Amino acid sequence: MSNHSKLQFEAHHTTGNNYLTWAMDAKMYLAADGNGDAIKEGNNASEQLKAKALIFLRHHIHEDLKREYLTVKDPLVL
Repeated sequence: MSNHSKLQFEAHHTTGNNYLTWAMDAKMYLAADGNGDAIKEGNNASEQLKAKALIFLRHHIHEDLKREYLTVKDPLVL
């Protein structure tokens, strides 16, 4: 199953070569959308806020990484 909706920035590769760029882009987009607290250490984000951030992050990672992190439910871990 492929990801058909448009990405706001380049997806995270399985090689990790674009991690820093991906992480900074993800952080900025989440903050702009009001979900930035969900990826901060020691956050008190609601489950809804965490879910929105997790959906966004999973949308922006390679399909193989989605399968690898299938059971992760905390966007901070992802």
